[in-house]
Amino acid sequence: MAWKLNSSKPIYLQLIGILKSQIVSGQYAPGEKLKSVRDLAAEAGVNPNTMQKALAGLEDEGLIYTNRTSGRYVTEDEDILQQIRSENAGGLILDFLKSMQNMGFTKDDIFQLLEHHMNTQIHSVSLNQEED
Repeated sequence: MAWKLNSSKPIYLQLIGILKSQIVSGQYAPGEKLKSVRDLAAEAGVNPNTMQKALAGLEDEGLIYTNRTSGRYVTEDEDILQQIRSENAGGLILDFLKSMQNMGFTKDDIFQLLEHHMNTQIHSVSLNQEED
């Protein structure tokens, strides 16, 4: 798994975002044990202290929990997972709308483009996912 980090914001916040996306997308299943701090840090190419800070942030949000004797696990609370999914989707939608507005598209233009793409490309994507 590729960890794309940059200097645009603190590394630990980027790690939180990446891990959060992996969790809500199902790459880590509810209840699944996470790799150790050292293993995750090595995989991401960061200092273990930085990874520890990111994991503490995820724990504060309720996405993971620590079992003192056996490590960290992804929450099984579907309400929390759905809330984070919705927040992530809202952020993506807001970024999209801002980008479209910056390119000069009106609200009606955006609706027409979305409708067009919903009826063409996205339909074929959803069919491919159902076959997997």
